[in-house]
Amino acid sequence: MAELMVTLQGRWFLGYPGTHGEPVVDGATEGAFCDSCGARFLGEMVVTSALVSWLPEDFVHPVYVPVPHTALHLRPIREADTALDYPAVMGSRERLWEIFGPAWGWPTETMTYEEDRIDLLRHEKEIAAHQSFNYALLDEEETAIFGCVYIDPPERTGSDGEISWWVVDDLVGSETERALDALVPQWIAADWPFQRPRYLGRDITWQDWLALPRAS
Repeated sequence: MAELMVTLQGRWFLGYPGTHGEPVVDGATEGAFCDSCGARFLGEMVVTSALVSWLPEDFVHPVYVPVPHTALHLRPIREADTALDYPAVMGSRERLWEIFGPAWGWPTETMTYEEDRIDLLRHEKEIAAHQSFNYALLDEEETAIFGCVYIDPPERTGSDGEISWWVVDDLVGSETERALDALVPQWIAADWPFQRPRYLGRDITWQDWLALPRAS
């Protein structure tokens, strides 16, 4: 993504969409827009208008989603979940790399606990800013993560939201995996404002998705 230099109510910010902006002049207030480029100042974050506008301004994201016929639920992931997320990811790393590696370069064989913590902190901030969403699949007591659901703005043409998900190796082929597979499209249709959601690796292969033109 291109670096942004934007002025918001007299204050300049230098940064990248989805990252901390670095203030260089005083004057902006949270929620301000740049008239020239459409960037929005969200506390410490500068995001482009394309990311801001992919969801309605009044959209409220779900914070707890039970998975029918299981004792599991989905909720937005947090930096504090690192101790649960890291073993879940690394314990299924080879299979996850086969799924997500070509597109996302994740999860690498050498990913450290600290790198995962930083990644979850990024997810937590992006969720708060409604830039993208990562929902952890957790047990009732939230003592383990069993998978994740990603809801992202479209990187490729032909959709208004891109959704993907995974479960840990131990749940592949299980009733739990089938319950999650059934839930996600129903949940997206019921609670999210997409007209053309795309389910990566489900209704389109990752290879075919990568071949699509990039969204503008």
